[in-house]
Amino acid sequence: MYSIFRKEVNSFLNSLIAYIVIGVFLMATGLLIWVFPETNVLDYGYADLGVLFSFAPYVFMFLIPAITMRMFAEEKKTGTLELLYTRPISNWDIIMGKFFAGFFLVFFSILPTFLYYFSIYYLGNPVGNIDTAGVMGSYLGLLLLGGVFTAVGVMASSFTENQIVAFILAVFICFILYSGFSSLAAINPWASSAILVEQLGIVYHYSIMSKGLLDLRNIIYFLSIAGFMIAVTHFNLERRKW
Repeated sequence: MYSIFRKEVNSFLNSLIAYIVIGVFLMATGLLIWVFPETNVLDYGYADLGVLFSFAPYVFMFLIPAITMRMFAEEKKTGTLELLYTRPISNWDIIMGKFFAGFFLVFFSILPTFLYYFSIYYLGNPVGNIDTAGVMGSYLGLLLLGGVFTAVGVMASSFTENQIVAFILAVFICFILYSGFSSLAAINPWASSAILVEQLGIVYHYSIMSKGLLDLRNIIYFLSIAGFMIAVTHFNLERRKW
């Protein structure tokens, strides 16, 4: 698994797209927090990173599929996936190696944003006037969200050898999982069970964690969705051997 992980990380960091997608993410969040008059914390007057955590999931819908779209699609197109089958590694090793590589790159993208937290921490009046528990809960929620989107991207890439198709499919599934259920819950026919429908979506659990409320049920929800996507990927790879 480690060899797959190292190969994927090196392959991505050696390509220009890695620095483009990470740079776009950091630039977009930086402009929102520090520059744009409608959202920047200097004009807003409150030591808060809510803008980052409300905007980041929508960026991740495009950034993470861009990271994962080539993982299996390229292997299929070049025929190297069959070569991996001949090596003494299981499908689980291949899948988890690629998943953890994608998740590592997501974490690598988030890591520089801690500078925003420390900047706001020291700019606060008094110093440290920021909801640290809420920020840490939001970061945990963002990491778990990144894990789910990574699992979705890996799954989408396993269905096709076309990277663009994998990207579009992953973006669509990520959007449905994140905000599709909350939109569905707002439709009148679902009024009697709107809360239940909304709880099926990611945004419900993510918003709770963004308030600093670390409920084990929310963490289990994220892990379950990611695990399901990985299981579907494994089934799809096993099906190719039939």
